[in-house]
Amino acid sequence: MTATARTPGPFGRALCAMITPFTPAGDLDLEAAQGHARRLVADGCDGLVLSGTTGESPTTTDAEKTALLRAVREAVGAGVPLVAGVGSADTRHTVRLAQDAEAAGADGLLVVTPYYSRPPQAAVEAHVLRVAEATGAPLMLYDIPNRTGTRIEPDTLLRLAEHPRVVAVKDCSYDLSAATKVMARTRLAYYSGCEELNLPLYALGGAGYVSTVANVAPRAMRAALDAFDAGDTVEAARLNGLTNPLVEAVMGAGLPGTVTVKALLDIGPVREPLQPADRATVGGLRRVYEELLAATG
Repeated sequence: MTATARTPGPFGRALCAMITPFTPAGDLDLEAAQGHARRLVADGCDGLVLSGTTGESPTTTDAEKTALLRAVREAVGAGVPLVAGVGSADTRHTVRLAQDAEAAGADGLLVVTPYYSRPPQAAVEAHVLRVAEATGAPLMLYDIPNRTGTRIEPDTLLRLAEHPRVVAVKDCSYDLSAATKVMARTRLAYYSGCEELNLPLYALGGAGYVSTVANVAPRAMRAALDAFDAGDTVEAARLNGLTNPLVEAVMGAGLPGTVTVKALLDIGPVREPLQPADRATVGGLRRVYEELLAATG
């Protein structure tokens, strides 16, 4: 079969939304973060997204976010794209976080829709443009209305795409039709933020994914995209199906992905208000994870 040629995304193709390790006492564990980042890159991640929701950004301080970014940069070197989550519900705070992340060496900035206040589309657009004008780093917009309460509407994305530093979208809207519309009319690189849609969005022209599940199964998560790029769509679908039970277990257990991933990794606690997974949940996660490992080698 003929390989599929496409322009690489601005931050790579297979990105992991990296967890933030903490010590048993609840402090930031930079040594564990560096080790985890190295493993992810060695196992097939093109880039890492730090201090997103999976990285427990609502409960890490600004100083911790900067320290984490610097430590991971030291661990993986200059050739691995690092996208720093800088989202908040406060535009001024978001701008400060963006400037700090740029100064600390971020290759890109993940900007989520301001949450809880549910701003109208004009305010969402103004928020993004304020960040874009305050830094020189490229932006990945994070559209996750289920968490924020506000979607970035397609028409808003079309306007924001006119700014040279708005280059990508992490899409958790579950609207492939809208994604197709925006991709067809802009240069925006679309990254799936919902693992069950990684392959469908990629097949429609997406740039890749930003995956929480990649924390525990980075090679398996990228395998479907590798097969698709090689022109073997049947194998891509088969490999995508193999990861689906783990995706359901990690992301559909009624717990945040941070909690379930940390339970599998045994890499330290979560911060309150999150609580660790109970024993039964951990047992179920491990069974599904071991089945994936057995199926994929």
